[in-house]
Amino acid sequence: MMRLIKAGCTVAVIIFAPLALACDYPKRVSIPNGSVATKEEMVAGQRSVKKYMVDMEEYLTCIAEQDEKIRAGIEDPDLLVEAQRDEMLVKKHNAAVEEMEILAADYNEAVRTYKARKD
Repeated sequence: MMRLIKAGCTVAVIIFAPLALACDYPKRVSIPNGSVATKEEMVAGQRSVKKYMVDMEEYLTCIAEQDEKIRAGIEDPDLLVEAQRDEMLVKKHNAAVEEMEILAADYNEAVRTYKARKD
C-alpha cells in the first residue's frame, strides 16, 4: 500500500510540478528579408536575434533548474522515470539549440543577401 502511495505521489510531482515551474519558450523572431530590407531593418533584426538568443539561453537554464528542483523533491526515484526525465530534458535542450542554430543561419543568409545587393 505504501509503495502505491509513493508511486502516486511521484506521478503527481512529475505531472503537476512542471506546470507550477513552467519555463517560457521564447517566441521566434522574424528575420528581415535581405533582398529588400533597409540597413535599419537589418540592424533591428540583428538586435532581435541577439535578444532571442539570450532568451533561449535563459530558457535552457530554466529547464535545467526546473528539472533539478523536481528531482530534489523525489525521495525514492524510480530508475525508469529518471531515465525518461533525462531523455526528455535532452530532447528539450537539443530542440532549443537546434532552433537557435536555424535562426542564426537564417539571419546570416539574410545578411549575405543584403550585402550582395549592396556590392
